[in-house]
Amino acid sequence: MDKVLIAIDYHPVSEKVARAGYELAQKMNAEVCLLHVLADMSYYSMQYQPFLGYEGYDDMALDINIASEMRQVAEDYLKTAASNLNDKKVGIKLIEGDKASAILDYARRWHANLIVMGTHSHSFLEKLLMGTVASEVLEKTEIPVFMVPIKKD
Repeated sequence: MDKVLIAIDYHPVSEKVARAGYELAQKMNAEVCLLHVLADMSYYSMQYQPFLGYEGYDDMALDINIASEMRQVAEDYLKTAASNLNDKKVGIKLIEGDKASAILDYARRWHANLIVMGTHSHSFLEKLLMGTVASEVLEKTEIPVFMVPIKKD
């Protein structure tokens, strides 16, 4: 295994996930890429008809600025996360879209040999109604996945 893709989000436990994935990659002498997926930005630039008294966004420029700021925050997050691993060879990648699909698609395109991600403690109802990114990745992947268990204290 020579390429390890570590999927992180804004959850505070992502540091644990990144470190566990990085340590595993080091033992295999593998290249590392930290991946963060933003929700599809088109949702933030859509013009909706008023509903239930909500007017939505009135100015398309505002939507573009919000999307740009969100991308910049995510880029800064990835750069900071990578720098905390103290290895200039750690790559970063920011993509937009459905989280599970985006992780799997990028893992294939980058030729990852392993995907590392965390399992957040979601309630039974959340899992039942929405599923989780981790479970969807596990269900659809052709690439081995290393899950870092994250439990609430």
